[in-house]
Amino acid sequence: MPPTSLPPEPTAGRGTMLMLASAGCFIANALVIRMLGARFAVDSWLLSSVRFVVGLALIVMLFPPGRVFQFNNLYRNPQLIIRGVLGGIGVYLYYVTIVHLGAGRATFISNTYVVMGALLAVVVLKEPLTPALVAGAIISLGGVALLTSGDLVLSATSFYDFLALLGALASAIVIVTIRQLHRTEHTATIFGAQCFYGLLFCLVPAAVRFDLPALPAWALLVASALCAGAGQLMMTRAYRDLTVARGSLLQMFVPLGIAGGGALFFGERFQPHELAGAALILGGTLLTMIRR
Repeated sequence: MPPTSLPPEPTAGRGTMLMLASAGCFIANALVIRMLGARFAVDSWLLSSVRFVVGLALIVMLFPPGRVFQFNNLYRNPQLIIRGVLGGIGVYLYYVTIVHLGAGRATFISNTYVVMGALLAVVVLKEPLTPALVAGAIISLGGVALLTSGDLVLSATSFYDFLALLGALASAIVIVTIRQLHRTEHTATIFGAQCFYGLLFCLVPAAVRFDLPALPAWALLVASALCAGAGQLMMTRAYRDLTVARGSLLQMFVPLGIAGGGALFFGERFQPHELAGAALILGGTLLTMIRR
């Protein structure tokens, strides 16, 4: 029988390892997308659709439908619908805002979901918000701001800033909903909701704007989708063992890893203030791992 309630952090060590592995997959996903964008012109709708199709394929291959993956629950459980719709919209909004705001500004705004999610979890899930978590979130967000300051220009607020903030709010609601869903649903079903409703949201625009990519582009599309799918599965499972504040803060390693990958694979160089930002992200995140 599914558990009726979740303790705050039943196996924090396992959850931490899963969340860090998830962050690694998301870093790989972002770097593959960057490589894809540098070589080919691929529409964001198509990119999102491929991600969701590959995610559904992963679920079917790894989890037996009917026994573990409960497809019927996707339209019977209102929380799964919320998780799916908001999750799918959030993925697309992140891709769009990267194009229009730049990776730095979009990443900084989207990562505010860490603070939003922690505060929302305190109200909805009655999770504790410790001083260490608050300090870690503030330090890490400051680090993201410094690390991405090359793109974080002080320009007037645009419509896409609002979209990025909307995407961050959607992500905050999603992670709280995931935590709630673990009381009654399997990880595969929770992840399947994002893929199913995300595909419904993106498929028609992708078909209307469809332009057949070259074969190498398809290979990169599928590779990025596999990385994203694996990362999403592990992240979803990790929230069974971690509170929202602790789990989401560990995802702060993603912008740090993307920056490191940019230096390693794309020859990027960092200014002293950007290195200081990387150090703050490490410090703020490690603070939450050391202090319980």
